[in-house]
Formats: sequence, C-alpha cells, structure tokens
Amino acid sequence: MKKILDNVVTIFIVLVIFLLIIPLNTVLLDAIIIFNIAISLGILLLTMYIKEPLEFSVFPSVLLISTLLRIGLNVAATRLILGNGGNAGQIIKAFGDYVIGGNPVVGFVIFLIIVIAQFVVITKGAERVSEVAARFTLDAMPGKQMAIDADLNSGLITEDVAKERRQKIQREADFYGAMDGATKFVKGDAILAIIIVFVNSIGGIIIGLVQGGQTFNEVLSVYITATVGGGLVSQISSLMVSTATGMIVTRAASVNNLGTDLKTQFLSYPVVILITGGALLALTLVPGFPIFTILLLGAGLIACGIVLRRRKQQEQLAAEALAEQQELPPSETELYKNPENIYSLLHIEPIEVEFGYSLVSLLDESKGGNFLNRVSMLRRQYAEEYGMVIPTVRLRDNPELGVSEYVIKIKGEFIAGGEVLADRYLAMNQTGEEDTVEGIETVEPVFKIPAKWITEEEREKALLAGYSVIDPLSVIITHLSEVIKDHMSELFGRKELAMLLENFKQHNKELVEDTVPGVITMADLQKVLCNLLAEQIPIRDLVTILETISEYGATVKDTDLLTEYVRQALKRTISRKYAKDGKISVITLSPDIEDLIMANIKKAGNTSYVSLAPDVLQKIISAQLAEEQKVASSVDEVIVLTSPVVRFYYKRLIEQFSSKAVVLSYSELNSDITVMAVGNISIS
Repeated sequence: MKKILDNVVTIFIVLVIFLLIIPLNTVLLDAIIIFNIAISLGILLLTMYIKEPLEFSVFPSVLLISTLLRIGLNVAATRLILGNGGNAGQIIKAFGDYVIGGNPVVGFVIFLIIVIAQFVVITKGAERVSEVAARFTLDAMPGKQMAIDADLNSGLITEDVAKERRQKIQREADFYGAMDGATKFVKGDAILAIIIVFVNSIGGIIIGLVQGGQTFNEVLSVYITATVGGGLVSQISSLMVSTATGMIVTRAASVNNLGTDLKTQFLSYPVVILITGGALLALTLVPGFPIFTILLLGAGLIACGIVLRRRKQQEQLAAEALAEQQELPPSETELYKNPENIYSLLHIEPIEVEFGYSLVSLLDESKGGNFLNRVSMLRRQYAEEYGMVIPTVRLRDNPELGVSEYVIKIKGEFIAGGEVLADRYLAMNQTGEEDTVEGIETVEPVFKIPAKWITEEEREKALLAGYSVIDPLSVIITHLSEVIKDHMSELFGRKELAMLLENFKQHNKELVEDTVPGVITMADLQKVLCNLLAEQIPIRDLVTILETISEYGATVKDTDLLTEYVRQALKRTISRKYAKDGKISVITLSPDIEDLIMANIKKAGNTSYVSLAPDVLQKIISAQLAEEQKVASSVDEVIVLTSPVVRFYYKRLIEQFSSKAVVLSYSELNSDITVMAVGNISIS
C-alpha cells in the first residue's frame, strides 16, 4: 500500500495519458469531470489559506498535471461528442441544457466571455506578476545572502538557521522562476479550449448534416449544445486553477491566510466603510435607481462602520491605559521587593565597551556607524585564527566618561581604555623622518606609539608622506581585539566549551564521546584549552587535541603536563605561528638554569610547581629582562627556547614580569625549522 501511495502521481499521469488513447463511456467521463472540478476547487482554496507561496512549492508541477488532465478530458469529451451522437454524459448535457438555457448562441457567448476573461485578465496578470517576482527575487538574492552571513558572523543565528535561510532563499528563486514558466500552461490551456470548441462545432456540423442527415436546427440542438457545454465544464475548472495561479503569486507580502488578511486590513479603517455607505445613499437621488436596495446596503455599511469605529476607539483607549502603566516605572524600593529583580543585578557581561557621548555616532548605523559589523568580522577572525567564538560584546553609552573616551571591560572590570576623536584620523609617523603633518599630539592607545589626530584635509597629505592613518573606529576595534587576545582564557568558559563540543560532534561525534567524560572531565578539558589560549595557541584543531588527550589522559592527570603533550602534538600550528620563512630567532636557556628548575620541582596533588629561593628567582628574572633588552632591536617578538620538561615551569616563573615573552620547547617546532640563537639566558 505504501509503495502505491509513493507512486500515486506517476500512476495518475499514466492514467491521464490513457485518456488521450482509450475511449471512455459516459459514466466514467462524468466521474472524471467531477474529480477535475474537485481538484481545481481544492487548489484554489489551498492558495487562499497558505501564508506564503513556499507552503505550496509544488504548485508549478500541480499546474502542469491539472492542465494535462483537462487536455485528456477535452479529448475524451470530443471523442464522445463527435462519435456518440452528441451524447457526452450527464454533466456536459446539464451544462448545455441548464446553464446556457438551451440556447447554443447564448452558451457560446458565455463561453467566449469566460475564456477571454481568463486569457486576457487573470492569466496575463498572473504571468506578469510571476515574471517580475522572479526577476526581483533573483536580484535580491546577493543582498539576502550577505544579510544571513552578517547575522551568522555576529552570532545572532546558528549555522543550522543560516543554512535553513539560505535554502529558503534558493527555494524562493526556484519557485518564482518555475511560476514564470508555469503560467504559460494556463495561457496555452485557454487557447486550446477555443480551438477545441471550433473543431467540435465544425466536426459536429459535418457529421450531423452530411453523415447523419439531420437538419441544421437539430445539429445546433445536439452537437453545438454539447460542444459548448463541454467547453464550459473544462473552462470553469481552468478558471479556478488560473485564479489560484494569480492568487499564489500575489501572496508574497502576506503574513496570514487570505481571509485573515482581508478581515484585518479592510476593517482597520471604519471611516472608509462610513464614506462608502454615505456614497451609496447619495445614489438614491439618481432617478430610476432601485431606492430600497440602495438604502438597505448603504444603511448596513454605515451601521457596520459605526460599530467598528466604536470598537477601535475602545481598543485605543485600552492600549493608551496600558502604555501609561508601563511608562510609570515602579520605585526602586518597589522594584527590589521582588527577589527575582535583584537577581538581574548579578549578571555580568563577558565583554563590555562603554562610550562617551561623542562616540555614540560610531554605533548608529543610520549615521554611517558600522561598529557592529566590525565586531562581527572580529568574531569571525577569532573563530578562524584561534578556533574560539568570542562572546557577545555589550555596547553602551556611559555619561560618566569624557565625551571622547571609551572603556573596555572584561567580566565587569576595567581592563583598558583610551580617547579618540570621532571627527579626525589617527596618524602615526613610522618613517623616522621629521613630522610634516599638523595635528593634535597624542599616543596610540594600543601599542603606545606617538601619534597625531589630524583632520580630513590633512589625511591625504599624511598618506603621501608615508604616515599610517587609521580611522577612530579602527583604533577602538584594534584595542578591543588586543584585549580579547590577552584574555581569551578568561572568556572561554564552560558554556563556550559545551557549544564548541556540540558543534564538533556534527563532524566527529565518536571522538568526543570516547574522550569526554570517559578520559577527561569537562572541567579538566576546559583547563587544558584555557592553558593553550592563555599563551595564544589556537584550539581550532580539536581532532589533534582530543586524540592527544585520549592517548595520555588515562595516565596523566596533571592538566598542565597534559597541556604540554597537546602543545607538542600541535607543533605544526606553533611552528607556523612563530617561524617566518622556515626560520625562527630565539633566546636559549642555559643548562644551569634548566637543571636548577628541574631540581626544585615540587608535587602537590595532581599539579606541580617550582620552589626557588627569592634571590635565585630574582637573578633569573633579571637575566631574562636584560636579554630581552639586548635583542629588542633585532627581533619582532621575544621567544625563549627551552627543553620540553622545563618549558611550562619557566613560563610560569617569568610571566608576571615578562608577559609578552613567548616560551617554546624544542619538541614544539617542526624538524625543518631553522633555529637561530640570538641570545642566551644565564645566571652563572
């Protein structure tokens, strides 16, 4: 039974094709005509109840199938009319006798009116609407795709929602493109109906007069009546499908079904109904008009308008009263009597950026501000570079700040800030030559480089002089990016880890389920990933990270030591990050310091640390800082290279005093990397 239902459309089309070949008796033809009318009516009603065209996305195919069915019925009816003495069943006879009143001429005129109305008015209009809708839909596709990408990058929607929206856009384009061609079916159906009626009429006259020996009046009574009746039967169902075609392509702006939209929109303006009723009453002054009918309709419309206006006034008063209640906020004492309102004070935003008054324009998209778009691109950059999706950035104005100041907070606490001039550009002279550009002296807030705030007029001059010129929005975005980079480990919480693993499960569910929580708990996995992010090591390669943890996690419970194993497994990533053109310049650590550190490692539960005398620690730190100063002019980034067992402990020793120094081990570099020692740290 299921297989039959799955192939019902195929079976139906095959049966329709048989209509073109196999003669039918009148009883079966009547049944198929009734079925055709029911299908056409169902299609029309369905287009009235759907909310958007894509809910009936198979309509172009249904249109083709229904057209094929009517062609089969026309052929079957023609065969019976011409071959069965004008007897083509009770329905065609009823239309010929009752609908056209037994007068073939009247019936023929009615038939022509229906066909012309369908062909010229409905079908032509639907065809034009479909053509324009298809063109506009295709033109709007790039903009809609960009809007989806922007929402996805800003974190407003998930990847699944974005994929669903993209599929919907594609389906809309395919639907309207198909409708543009499908309307030609209805147009051709109307033309075919006219041809069939003329063919049947001529054929009936020839058969009746020449072969049947009937008089001309008898031919009209039998053949022409049956021909016109059959044409009307076909065109009524065709008219319903044609109307459905126009209905579905004009429903693009609807949000409800047709009945709800009509009721809502027509009854929203009682004054229109009142004016219409008054205009009808004015028609009673025209001599010869039916006064009673006009009075009845006019009075009914006026009464309806009055009732609707009173109801609308009551709804408006109720809405105003509700708005007044909402506009009157409760006092602070009343507000915090409810404990739930107090809990709202406890929420802390992961990242906040507060702005002074003059910088608010950078947030206002209506005034050209694109701060939100830049934050979205920043989120995308971190996802691609570090494998971490940064939390939503909360933006707010702060009247307590200076008009040109901004503040960046992490978890409610001040981290960094600065001052920018919204109507100027920041120019930095990195050419080494004398300043030739006029501007307000300042210091670049991120890297503390001397700079100037210059006007739009000075911008071109500064660029020609080799200055680096940055707009104020880019200054804030760069500062925000550096703050986030330095605090990634703080921003990567349990919620972010759960979302990361849930997304990764879509690609490698088995690895996640085998590792978490069987080999490592969520808490320890978070510590390992935060250790990596704290030293700005990307966690995008989750396959390598989880496979390494799965290999060592069963025996190694120290998360710091486990992090070292993961770092060694990520040596390609680390080498790419720090080695330039296959070379890396480093400061080496002398063997005496490494031996000293190894000799003073202490264990404490599942973790370990180095315990050194204060004077020894001071010597190591001094040697580190002194070597950094020596190589500062020759390297872009200070990198200390140690043995694998010492790397983690040495990093912990110096991070409070030299947070920008990178500490790597030999095992974290590819074998093809050329290591160039530019210094050595020693306390001997």
